[in-house]
Amino acid sequence: MNFYDQLASSREDSVELRSCIEKTITELDHQETSVNKPGILLGKIQSGKTRAFLGVIALAFDKGYDIAVILTKGTKSLTKQTIKRVREDFKTFIKSAEVEVFDIMSLPDNLTPYELNQKLILVVKKEDDNLRRLLKAFDTQYPVLKNKRLLIIDDEADTASLSFRRHQGQVDVGIISQQIDQVRDLVRDCDFLQVTATPYSLYLQPDEEVIRNGNSFFKPKRPAFTVILPIHSGYIGGDYYFEKCTDPSSPAYYFFEPVPLAERDSLKKEDKRRLNIDNILDEKNAAVLVRAVMNFIVGGTIRRMQQAGVNQPLEKYSFLFHTESKRESHNWQQQVASRINQCLIDAVKKDDPIFERLLQQTYDDLKSSIDIAGTNMPDYSNIQQEVKKALVAGYLMIAKVNSDNEIEALLDEDGQLRLRTPMNMFIGGQILDRGITIMNLIGFYYGRNPKKFQQDTVLQHSRMYGSRPVEDLPVTRFYSPPHIYQIMRSIHEFDSALREAFLSGAHEKGIYFIQRDRADRLVPCSPNKLLFSKLTTIRPGRRVLPVDFQTISKTAGKGILNDLDTRINILSKGMGDGVQIETHEAVKLLELCYQLLEFDDPEDSQAKAQIAVLEHFSQQADSTDARGKVWLITATDRTIKRYRDEGRFSDSPDTKQQTDNALRLATNIPALILLRENGKESDGWRDLPFWWPVVVTPTNAITSVFAAEDPKE
Repeated sequence: MNFYDQLASSREDSVELRSCIEKTITELDHQETSVNKPGILLGKIQSGKTRAFLGVIALAFDKGYDIAVILTKGTKSLTKQTIKRVREDFKTFIKSAEVEVFDIMSLPDNLTPYELNQKLILVVKKEDDNLRRLLKAFDTQYPVLKNKRLLIIDDEADTASLSFRRHQGQVDVGIISQQIDQVRDLVRDCDFLQVTATPYSLYLQPDEEVIRNGNSFFKPKRPAFTVILPIHSGYIGGDYYFEKCTDPSSPAYYFFEPVPLAERDSLKKEDKRRLNIDNILDEKNAAVLVRAVMNFIVGGTIRRMQQAGVNQPLEKYSFLFHTESKRESHNWQQQVASRINQCLIDAVKKDDPIFERLLQQTYDDLKSSIDIAGTNMPDYSNIQQEVKKALVAGYLMIAKVNSDNEIEALLDEDGQLRLRTPMNMFIGGQILDRGITIMNLIGFYYGRNPKKFQQDTVLQHSRMYGSRPVEDLPVTRFYSPPHIYQIMRSIHEFDSALREAFLSGAHEKGIYFIQRDRADRLVPCSPNKLLFSKLTTIRPGRRVLPVDFQTISKTAGKGILNDLDTRINILSKGMGDGVQIETHEAVKLLELCYQLLEFDDPEDSQAKAQIAVLEHFSQQADSTDARGKVWLITATDRTIKRYRDEGRFSDSPDTKQQTDNALRLATNIPALILLRENGKESDGWRDLPFWWPVVVTPTNAITSVFAAEDPKE
């Protein structure tokens, strides 16, 4: 039976996807993935991973596999969604009695030999009762299955499958991980494929089996091979949200809007000293959220007007509100959002001038990005009429989602969050991350701020990734405190660098996981040091620089500035276009530069990351003469405003000519660009000149990842 050809034909799989699926099966055939290591299918967030691994199962059946076990994340909604998707893709084969599909918790006790000889697909939630039922099925209920060829698909493999606990001073493997290993041991011929978009913990696992007291204690989870899932043409991801955002000719330039920390904190719990919702539309600590709600309603209205203008079906739109994990916070946030909605409705009914002011502000904001995109911007008067209609008619639905039961009640028949009204706001926490698809997401208010950011978790919160109509992008907005946005941007850099390294083959040379150590400065990080508060990805020819800072006072900085001016003058020898200096001298210059700067959030400082780049890459030069050296490029009498015209911090102090010059010089060793800014008070500074440091990585460098701090144990 040719399972995959039929499946691929019915789904109209692309040539690239077919190639990916075939390569995965080839690798499984050539690697002893059960005994040594799993394989991994690496995709991006919401990029079609389920479609890909179902194709792998179909082709595996063609190659002689008898059973596929799909391990899903431990939520009822995702399990239900997975089973529905499997049955949809394999419906032809189910109907012809060639394939049987079961939720492991509903596996019959009386399967006949006829049924057991069909191809079996078992969907198993990563939860101990589910896995116990799976072990029972193979061990005692249907022992004949132990002699069949098994393929385990571990979906979201970095979740639950890797679990550890410390007991009486000793590290033990978690129950879920143990049970998965027991299944791998139980079946004679078993292959193991991990599927995820966030593989960092998997790549940092031990390379060999862990033995304790002479017995296998922990089977390897580190991949034996990696197959990259192709990105389809309609995919919108971090390239748009975190790279094009600096391009004034792209609608993405207006994508991000900063949230003050005071506002984010006021949304944690009810506290009238911070936020009184009686007059919410005038509250300083809710100003961005009010604008976000208004942008969402107006943006959704504009899109529906555009669709009506070309006789397209009118879509419904969604907004995700995710700043806290506690239910108490969600209850308060629902009160705040509902109050904003009601006050907007009241303002419309009373002809309150505040509504006109908010509408004009939103119109100007959205028009900027819509004009760049070249799409139709309806007349203001028509938008005004439709927005008033939307508010009064109750187009905005606000739903709180913080439990399995709540989310299951909100899912549609396709396992996606049901959009009940033209505009839908979902307020929640972790339950809204992996596997949950939120259609037509055009607003995202995000503020999760743990002490240590877990890169895989934060990336999975990016629900705006995926297949999206390009027409939605000009009205899409992301609201977050600046330092959190920068962390998400850094995580995107890390993810992109990892993908590029695999595509180019550079991973064979090694991707460096480096942590800062106060004694040795740079040492490789151990596998259990994955959760970094601040990640800096260093790709060839990239700039690393601080933003979001202010200078210290003129009085306090005068002496430091004089010392820095003197040192730079001596070292540069008047050659502003480039001179080589010793790395330790460059580090001293950087340290003095940062003494003139202050940050609201210390995490925004790039001092440690810049020093790490200089110290590491200056030692990688091929030439002995250049090793331990750094290019120094300088420029003086620079005038730059602290804020860009649209209100964001300036982040491009260097000119294109200076950057190009640095890239030309920095082929094997890094470059340090120092720009002496005049720092005038009229430009938002404190009338203290300062040197803005920009570090450029070597163009011939190998992709590296640095942790700017030594993580706590």
